[in-house]
Amino acid sequence: MKTDRRTFITTSIAGGLAATLPLSSCRKVMQGSDSETYRVNYQRLDEILKQPVFKKALFNSPVIIESLELLRYRNSFLCRVRSKDGAEGISVGHSGQLRSLYPIFTNLLQPFFINKDARDLDLLLEKVFIYNLNFRLSGMALGVPLATIEFAILDMMGRIAGKSIGELIGNIYNPEVAVYQATEYREKPVAESMELIIRDVKEYNARALKIKVGGLMFMTDDINASGPPGRTEEIVPLVRKTFGDDMVLYADSNGFYSVEEAIRAGRLLEEYGFEFFEEPVPFDWYEETKKVADVLSIPVAGGEQEYSLHGFRWLIANDGLQVVQPDTYYFGGMIRSMKVALMANEFGKLCTPHMSGGGLGFLYMMHFVSALPNALPYHEFKGLNTDVVFECKTSPLKSVDGLIKVPTGPGSGVEIDPEFISKHKIVQT
Repeated sequence: MKTDRRTFITTSIAGGLAATLPLSSCRKVMQGSDSETYRVNYQRLDEILKQPVFKKALFNSPVIIESLELLRYRNSFLCRVRSKDGAEGISVGHSGQLRSLYPIFTNLLQPFFINKDARDLDLLLEKVFIYNLNFRLSGMALGVPLATIEFAILDMMGRIAGKSIGELIGNIYNPEVAVYQATEYREKPVAESMELIIRDVKEYNARALKIKVGGLMFMTDDINASGPPGRTEEIVPLVRKTFGDDMVLYADSNGFYSVEEAIRAGRLLEEYGFEFFEEPVPFDWYEETKKVADVLSIPVAGGEQEYSLHGFRWLIANDGLQVVQPDTYYFGGMIRSMKVALMANEFGKLCTPHMSGGGLGFLYMMHFVSALPNALPYHEFKGLNTDVVFECKTSPLKSVDGLIKVPTGPGSGVEIDPEFISKHKIVQT
């Protein structure tokens, strides 16, 4: 049941996805040791990074941002943006992160966007990193507040143009999103984990599943430990036996392993037909990630923690990843994430976003996936449970046989209940 990378990529682009380069030809390019080869590879990627993602041409006149507000009710956060012409957009923030990071929104990001033309969104998302030396705040510290702002602006611009968010950042390749059930439970015994995994898969009738392998550093006495003894070796074959050969399986170690241990675990995943291995080593161990990818035939995925466009650029140009996974919240929004996807597409690689849970994370995930030319067949899903009160007229937002219809209404395609919004108060700087 060993997964071959070439077979994986070929099957993954079937069913209407845009054609990509065969991974074998990508390999031939990447394996060249000659510096000119790498110069050409980086040049190709740099050309993609220069191209705007946001469709400015849809707007004939400036859309000047008059106000940008962060609203809070307990640990729920909303962002509301208004233009000088009276247009409005709203987004739901990542509550788990903004409760710590909201001062970055109000002090370092909010002032930058006032009186700017929202049509220049690509450029604004670059310049905001320079403003007040914001680039010193790497990762989620800057990414989550920035994404919250971007989602609200995209919602406003979509309502002005009568276009969905996906239509503002690309073409619609995937009007429905097939989901994989993302599960946790690595801290529990295998028998208890399996009961919970079976429950989760059944609830949404998912056709694909991701499990956790290894451990987490804070769960072990030794930071270099190989995980709960024997757990990975027990659960990997058991998951395959339980769900059968038709279930698509993925595995994630959250960067737990050393190179040697990652290769050992990867061999086991290959034996049981898993279709990608996510974060086999710590995310910023670029060369070590490539070492694992070079040895294994199972595709290596990653990007949930990555905060740099040039970090992704290195991983793509050097064939460290076969599947890129930017998190649209953590990485600072959909436009930056789409640049990653397009770089990957240039070299025949696939993209599936890491999905942040809670709020309307599932909604933003679906809009991003709708516009991906190189989408993986299945995408991360953590359920539809949310405290946000809203209405969606163009999609039931339900999983039917593992498929969810992407809303087609303008902007986010949902209307957040005014009474729910009114509970939130403006966060002052």
